[in-house]
Amino acid sequence: MNASTAPFLTFEGIDGAGKSSRIAAAAALFRTPPLITREPGGTPLGERLREVLLHQPMRPMTEALLMFAARREHLETVILPALAAGRPVLCDRFSDASFAYQHGGRELPAAALEALEALTHPDFAPSLTFLFDLDPAAAAARLNNMGGERDRFEREQADFFARVRAAYLARAGREAARFAVLDAARTPADIDAEIATLLQQRFPTWLKT
Repeated sequence: MNASTAPFLTFEGIDGAGKSSRIAAAAALFRTPPLITREPGGTPLGERLREVLLHQPMRPMTEALLMFAARREHLETVILPALAAGRPVLCDRFSDASFAYQHGGRELPAAALEALEALTHPDFAPSLTFLFDLDPAAAAARLNNMGGERDRFEREQADFFARVRAAYLARAGREAARFAVLDAARTPADIDAEIATLLQQRFPTWLKT
């Protein structure tokens, strides 16, 4: 994306890392109110698929195919039109999550995810991805403190989340120019301050003065 194109920012991390709660603070920094959306979800079809993905058992490849199907609908009907209209988009998870969860966590071949990514959004990637990095044990403790019913991803064991975290960090290492890896063990205020600094460095013309 060039400097005149509205930024597409994604927020990634294992369950319990705290990424979702920081999106609103980042959105408040922009002059033009951003579109805030999520994956899976973001469209009527995507939200229905989200319920299936989070609560119905299925095979790993089925899971991956549904994730990318929801993503294609999301891109065509929500994300790309907003960007074309000059509106920034902040998305809670995108394709990096599929590589982390379905390749890292479920151990599907990376080539299968790469093929789905190329089919779903060739030559399109986030402008900047914030990766909220947190030890799985700390993330699990946060989820325990939150209470409530967990979905089938949140109920996974520690070794699953260790693989997910490792896959995220490996992808961030390969695409370092696109990723900002944040220490998610810090206070929300500290994380918000780092995000604000990074946005000011990368997208100053899009932010409030």
